Amino acid sequence: MTEKYAVVVIGGGAAGLSAALVLGRARHRTLVVDAGEPRNAPAAHMQGFLTRDGMPPAEFLALGREEIARYGVELVRDRVVEVTRGEDLTGVQGKDVTASQGEGLTAAQGKDFTGAQGEDFTVVLAGGRTVRARRLVVATGLKDELPAVAGVAERFGRDVLHCPFCHGWEVRDQPFGVLASSPASVHQALMVSQWSKDVRFFLHTVAEEELSDEDLRRLAAAGVEVVPGEVAGLVVEDDRLTGIRLADGTEHARSVLFLAPRAVPRTGLLESLGAELHDTPFGAYPVVDATGLTTVPGVWAAGNAIGFAEQVVHAASGGYRAASAIVGDLLMADLDAAAQV
Repeated sequence: MTEKYAVVVIGGGAAGLSAALVLGRARHRTLVVDAGEPRNAPAAHMQGFLTRDGMPPAEFLALGREEIARYGVELVRDRVVEVTRGEDLTGVQGKDVTASQGEGLTAAQGKDFTGAQGEDFTVVLAGGRTVRARRLVVATGLKDELPAVAGVAERFGRDVLHCPFCHGWEVRDQPFGVLASSPASVHQALMVSQWSKDVRFFLHTVAEEELSDEDLRRLAAAGVEVVPGEVAGLVVEDDRLTGIRLADGTEHARSVLFLAPRAVPRTGLLESLGAELHDTPFGAYPVVDATGLTTVPGVWAAGNAIGFAEQVVHAASGGYRAASAIVGDLLMADLDAAAQV
């Protein structure tokens, strides 16, 4: 028989684990499916999360997995390859949709019932396992695609960075470079000047005439030097960044390079369910309400699955909001079903 859960959480990062923690504490049988590909894996530490400032991301996730296990939440290292809306939830006893202890609310003292909208979801894993769930949390995050510049991928998360709020304090007052990917990269060059007064903005493939007069005035006011010419690669000595090399052979001594990866949202599962997306400068993301509910009934999204700028602390908060909304949603569905028996 196909295993049945109250909720399947797809993604085991900060958003997914936070949702699972709330769901487990609310005594709902919950499964977390984690492919093990967190966006912040290249980083040695995470910042700006109160009481967790400076903690390695891997340590943070390990502690989260330990916490959800205390409440009977199951976590599997696998990948979801298909999600479909299933059949009615008739035949699912109350014990199947509450915690593994078999306690809590049951509909009409254990009689069969159907969930809200009379539907559930069938979730197929790459390892061959198939499970059913009444609700879904999609916390699949996004993938960062880096510029095709020699040495960038190898040093990303070390001295090639993208977020000054994540790493600016640690590299403060060092010589910064900023690699342009579009005229919008001016904003990043201006932002990082908060952490260093020695900033050079490498236009790379952006023509200088593409910058507006306002851009140039602001860059000058911030003391940011604009460097035209394509970047060919990085200069690395003793396993640390020491410079930026242009295509004409010119080298600029720099200790840190900021850039803006191309965000690729992992929205395939949501799209397969018919979720509405909206376009942003950083990709297309699902339309959600304040709790993360998508336009598909019973499906919530959280973390970088809903936006490029969701930091770890935001993702954890989003998972909490989604889970608390699901707890209320399931409770009302069960009460309504019990009242009709």
